[in-house]
Amino acid sequence: MLNKSRGRPRGRPRTRERIAEVARQEFLEHGYRGATVRGIAAAAEVDSALISYHFGSKEALFGEVMELQCIGARGLSAAFEGDLAGLADRILDAVTSAWEGDAAAPPGLDGAAMGREEVMIVLRGYLESEVVGRLAEFLGGTDARARATAAATVIGGFIFTRYLNPLPSVQSLSSGEARGILEPSLRAALAPRVRRRPYARMGA
Repeated sequence: MLNKSRGRPRGRPRTRERIAEVARQEFLEHGYRGATVRGIAAAAEVDSALISYHFGSKEALFGEVMELQCIGARGLSAAFEGDLAGLADRILDAVTSAWEGDAAAPPGLDGAAMGREEVMIVLRGYLESEVVGRLAEFLGGTDARARATAAATVIGGFIFTRYLNPLPSVQSLSSGEARGILEPSLRAALAPRVRRRPYARMGA
């Protein structure tokens, strides 16, 4: 019989809020890669299982406490569950799902946090670790890093112009419109690089 109470807080109703407060400071101080689930749990004086219980993953915790709702409950994790052929579609689903049903008022950072340089630094760390790193591992091959970097450029540029320093034309896009704009660039970024053959010399 499963113990359904495992990992749940007892006697500390503010546990979730405490974790969030500490996590935000840890991310800002150490960056996305430097802040660990174990370190956050220790600073918050809780068991690390409580972070999984309340937030699900480090990525989801980061998205919530940094008010980056473009990083949903699972972030881009779902994009890496499936075959290579459907990768671009799954990434597009993850990136655009935050705006489904409310194109006029997309969620994101509040005005106070929007221009803060430290938030930008942490976001860059997230893109490097969760997007470039994991995507390169998923793609595999000699050109995986270059393809992952190109894809992160497309994704990061959209997050920036939609959330962090929004352009009115980008902010007003519906999910379908955003997908239509992102798709060609993302597919091109993910496509394997074609190696050009050197020209044969005359008379060779």
